[in-house]
Amino acid sequence: MLFITGDTHRTELESLRAFCAERPELTKDDYVIIAGDFSGVWAEDTLEEDLKRFSDLPFTVLFIDGNHENFNLLNAYPVEEWQGGTVHKIKPDIIHLMRGQVFTIAGRKIFTFGGADTIIKDRLVENVSWWRGEFPTEAEFQEGIENLRKHNNAVDFVVTHSCGARALQFPAVQAIPGLWKEYKETKMLTHFEQTVSFRHWYFGHFHIDAELSESYTALYHAVKRLA
Repeated sequence: MLFITGDTHRTELESLRAFCAERPELTKDDYVIIAGDFSGVWAEDTLEEDLKRFSDLPFTVLFIDGNHENFNLLNAYPVEEWQGGTVHKIKPDIIHLMRGQVFTIAGRKIFTFGGADTIIKDRLVENVSWWRGEFPTEAEFQEGIENLRKHNNAVDFVVTHSCGARALQFPAVQAIPGLWKEYKETKMLTHFEQTVSFRHWYFGHFHIDAELSESYTALYHAVKRLA
């Protein structure tokens, strides 16, 4: 089975634990995608402790990166091929789905594009609480375009951390004070909105759980099945 949820920020696992309690049949052959701000790869001195929280869950954790990740540490892992795209295998049961990839997981085609621009950098410390790798590069954007072309610009699901201009127009997103304006990543994600055929688009980042339309869902603590 394949599921998706929103930001976990390293320690916010209560909703996932409750989800597991409701589904005792889950095994490591099942997957839950975290839509960015996984934050489990955060500091070398707490790395094993942080990752154990996720490995203790009965399923395999897949995650895209958000803007709150230690990208120096995350990008030090070797790049591997997995299910049609490139990944960092943090642990056998914790896998980072890299930007601009198309994966086939449990029979579903999934396009992934993590990253976002942190809007409170003035309150953070570079290489301590924010990292320059948070923002998608032009090369990653072009890789996404090329990988989608190989699949005729059609996938089942799009999973991103932030969202494009179309998604920003939904009332539930606009109701977030000061957070619904367009950001640096919006242009890239809007391109995918305009060029890719998809059944559903899921994103995190805004800390809301909202079924925005038949095609868009914003996630935080909710866990949804990708069927």
